[in-house]
Amino acid sequence: MSTIAVIAVHPDDETLGCGGTLLRHKTNGDTIHWIICTTLDAQHPYYKKRQEEIAAVTNAYDFDGVHHLKLKTMQVDEYSMSELVGAVSSLFQSIKPDTIYLPFAHDVHSDHRKIFEAAYACTKSFRYPFIKKIYMMETLSETEFASSSNSSSFIPNIFVNITPYLKQKCDIMKIYTSEIAPAPFPRSLENIKALAQLRGASCGYTYAESFMLLKEIQD
Repeated sequence: MSTIAVIAVHPDDETLGCGGTLLRHKTNGDTIHWIICTTLDAQHPYYKKRQEEIAAVTNAYDFDGVHHLKLKTMQVDEYSMSELVGAVSSLFQSIKPDTIYLPFAHDVHSDHRKIFEAAYACTKSFRYPFIKKIYMMETLSETEFASSSNSSSFIPNIFVNITPYLKQKCDIMKIYTSEIAPAPFPRSLENIKALAQLRGASCGYTYAESFMLLKEIQD
């Protein structure tokens, strides 16, 4: 069995990026951990509702661990890289995941890019020998808006069949009531399904999620 950690810069990134894959991991008996990087200020009018959503999503996936870095949302660039690396490193050393899912390095959101940089710095094999697989996720409303150059485009090379899990993924996404809207809004149920259908067409399944494999170490 594997120990999985998904880095969600903002709550809902885990569902958009690898929700079906997480459900598949859980079905296979793997241990799954949710690392939530940013948190709304307690005075924010949506704070209580967001905590309720996080609790509901935790139950829906049956996460084995939920970990909060408690960074200020939309303001990750205010933290030094050493602070971010230290926070992620501490969690990795505690969880000891063998597989990690990271945001795409070139997502348009600066929070995503900073967290990717910090998290990837915590994957050196001589310091984190337990990490064997590193993936980047595709997150609707962020990844598709990366600049269109060969070096910064999301080009998937791993595809995971999520056909049995797509409905559950969409049901979990519905928990985030403020994050979804009707199409053509990127984070619509229609577009979540459309992306899964497109990725499925690339690998011979009805629905799939896709990833970029950054590293795989085989014992």
